[in-house]
Amino acid sequence: MSVIARKTHLAGAISFREIIMFSAWGFALVLASFLFLWLGHLMDELLGTAPKFMLGLFSLAIIGSFIELYQAALKIIRLNKNE
Repeated sequence: MSVIARKTHLAGAISFREIIMFSAWGFALVLASFLFLWLGHLMDELLGTAPKFMLGLFSLAIIGSFIELYQAALKIIRLNKNE
């Protein structure tokens, strides 16, 4: 009788965890965008400026979120590459 050894790998669980993490990043991107958009709008009302602060803070939120998302994706790629 021969014994067949199987290598168990949690590829399904790891990829599911990554999908959940990236969907959370989408939520964080939307939340940060609206928060900074609202804060910029309040600053524009207080200072009497055109939509300068609103657009500036909105751009800052988008750029910052994408930088963090890119760094998280690189970290996952490096971890998967080492396995």
